Amino acid sequence: MKRTIIFLTTCLFAATHSDGFQFMSKWKLSAPVDAEMQKKMKKKFGDKKLVVITGTSSGLGRKTALALLRTGQYHVVGAVRDLDKMDVVAELDGFDKENFTPMYCELTSFESVREMCQNIKDFKMGKPIDRLICNAGVYQPSLPYAKWSKDGHEQTMQTNFLSHFLMISELMDDLKASADARVILVGSVTGNDNTVGGGGVYPIANLHDLAGFESGFKNPVCMADGYAFDGAKAYKDSKLCLMMLSNVLHAKYHKLTGITFSSIYPGCIAESPLFREKRKWFRKYFPIFMKFITGGFVGEEEAGQRLFQVAHDPRCGGSKSGVYWSWNGGPREDRGIEALEKGGQISGGG
Repeated sequence: MKRTIIFLTTCLFAATHSDGFQFMSKWKLSAPVDAEMQKKMKKKFGDKKLVVITGTSSGLGRKTALALLRTGQYHVVGAVRDLDKMDVVAELDGFDKENFTPMYCELTSFESVREMCQNIKDFKMGKPIDRLICNAGVYQPSLPYAKWSKDGHEQTMQTNFLSHFLMISELMDDLKASADARVILVGSVTGNDNTVGGGGVYPIANLHDLAGFESGFKNPVCMADGYAFDGAKAYKDSKLCLMMLSNVLHAKYHKLTGITFSSIYPGCIAESPLFREKRKWFRKYFPIFMKFITGGFVGEEEAGQRLFQVAHDPRCGGSKSGVYWSWNGGPREDRGIEALEKGGQISGGG
């Protein structure tokens, strides 16, 4: 569906009151960093690459940040909504605090996202951003009704998708200045309906004709497809949007910017805090089911290593733009724009 592709790339940010990627039409060569600034930048970062990750205070983001820091090759900026919690986690895990900078970001507020992006620009002193990892997410399957963001959008979709979309657009200019820039979006098997996890477990991710987005996606419109609210489906739809976005960015901007765009499903982290709102019996038996019945279980440590690999491994950059990385059957490539034209279905993976 070409209408779906065009709508995602040109219309979604009208709903977020942003110019989206229109700034690209005004691109100019970045002004060279003066010698004094280069000296300060060198002192601050050395030869380390600069990584921005959302959601580093728990789960997958926490383990990925630690893995990156342990290489000694990165300065990591962790975007979190609770700085006190992040300080405790960094202390407990032994984060290299000289090379880890926590920054406040509330993904339910576009203003907060923009402020964080500006803070990053000020902090990095002209240094390019080498990696942007869109990891943070919420899952609220038991909600009987929609919760609304500060901008009047359904909370799950804004946190998981819209705010990351905005973040990418705000930082794109800083990414394209890197020789090996990567934007990595954390997807989910639940957003992929040609898998058991995505297509065999109700509700199934389905954006239909994007009627909810088309009508502005503001209170009281709570679902991308314009249908009634379903907390589990809101999460699945948001992950489907992220994986579709990876395809669209690859098709439209990889050759223009040199940035590698990819999405990843690192496996089912069944013991993740992501499931904290599920019933107690589910939290007890779901990991057992995933370990011994489906074989899809993965611990946080291993999942963090998988996301780390996509960010760090030279084989995952450059020509690997457009790839959907999945360890439940290997990396899935050739997820081109034509996949989206077939009703938004994403082939392979999970």
